[in-house]
Amino acid sequence: MARTWATLGIDLHLEPSGPGVRRGLTDALREAVRTGRLAPGTRLPSSRSLAADLGLARNTVADAYADLVAEGWLTARQGSGTRVADRAPAAPPGAPPGPRRTPHRPRHDLRPGSPDLASFPRAEWLKAARRALTTAPHDAFGYGDPRGRPELRTALAGYLARARGVRTDPEHIVVCAGFAHGLRILGEVLRERGTTTVAVESYGLDLHWDILHRSGLRTRPLPFDERGTVIGDPADTGAVLLTPSHQFPMGVALPPDRRAAVTDRARRTGGLILEDDYDGEFRYDRQPIGALQGLDPDHVVYLGTASKSLAPGLRLAWMVLPPSLAEAAAGAKGHAEVSGVLDQLTLAEFITSGAYDRHVRAARLRYRRRRDALVEALAALAPLVRPTGIAAGLHAVLRLPAGTEQGVVQAAAWQDLALYGLTRFRHEAATVPPLDALVVGYGTPPDHAWTAALDALCRVLP
Repeated sequence: MARTWATLGIDLHLEPSGPGVRRGLTDALREAVRTGRLAPGTRLPSSRSLAADLGLARNTVADAYADLVAEGWLTARQGSGTRVADRAPAAPPGAPPGPRRTPHRPRHDLRPGSPDLASFPRAEWLKAARRALTTAPHDAFGYGDPRGRPELRTALAGYLARARGVRTDPEHIVVCAGFAHGLRILGEVLRERGTTTVAVESYGLDLHWDILHRSGLRTRPLPFDERGTVIGDPADTGAVLLTPSHQFPMGVALPPDRRAAVTDRARRTGGLILEDDYDGEFRYDRQPIGALQGLDPDHVVYLGTASKSLAPGLRLAWMVLPPSLAEAAAGAKGHAEVSGVLDQLTLAEFITSGAYDRHVRAARLRYRRRRDALVEALAALAPLVRPTGIAAGLHAVLRLPAGTEQGVVQAAAWQDLALYGLTRFRHEAATVPPLDALVVGYGTPPDHAWTAALDALCRVLP
């Protein structure tokens, strides 16, 4: 007969089959191990405890355990108890295939999009977390405001005004779980506003375009020339998504006349500018360029993130919204995908204590040295390759001779070097002529692996 068995500390539903209690228990345990419901290494209750839980004789449980040990399903060692043996469970008939192997991790990784994760300021972050946790009010651990903790929004308002020229107050900031989360929220807000098409840059991330498409919006790429994105006056677009301070991936800054043109157009048409300031803290050979939002806070949504300055795993980003949109964005976000309260409080403390500024200054110096080493190595070992977009950011665009991009990317793969070609970032509807180039993320490797990664890169360049 069928019973529900409750094991010590484990909610495990077993369906005994066949005649006899011992055989039914043995078959049910075997099936649980075979299908993976009891994972390898799981410690089972003692025979005495399980017998008491199930209302069976202790010998019945002990005999079932002994049968399964003899068959190799369980192991029993003095002082270690009875455990599930270390063996791969078989999938039941008709079950989907199990998870694939962990993808191969390349020996050298120069793909853009990530900082040096080994340089995360663990000690300073831990100090900030302790201070934040000690001083946090009790209500911080409730459901809270969908916009995020007021401590973080207040800290961000002050920091962004000082470092990026953003004009806002804490009431118009919404904390979100990464840039992609913020863009999903904005996609819903844009659709509710009646927007059907968003103008985007000819080069960018297909992930962002896909998010807009899944929100029911079309994307239309803008022209691009040697000065960056050509704003123009695209018809039927209620918003434009830009990386004006350091275009990704081309690395150019939107010139002043085009910055003025895009904000003028937004005021004239009532449209919105979505400003992706993904690496605004990192600049080397140029004066800081303030956020576009400072020119027109009523028509620009500023999106920032800790993914490049600290680490993407924190899942901390923020939207600075026009007053007319703040309530709609908070409502669209709701309480879903909220970054952890402790991380929000920690980042607020990290900013207000000055630790964030110190970390950014140290990171800026480290990445500049890497950038300089890249430029010097190219000049010496690959003079036909021209680096561009290197005045700021964590990546460089290496222009290649025509027709060589795919060959270089393939050669890099043979060297166990992960590289992206520029073609990967071109919008499928873009009208700009294709360029042969590499997008090299020199911020990605840890310090100890940077020199070897640079050597591997130079070996595959023409």
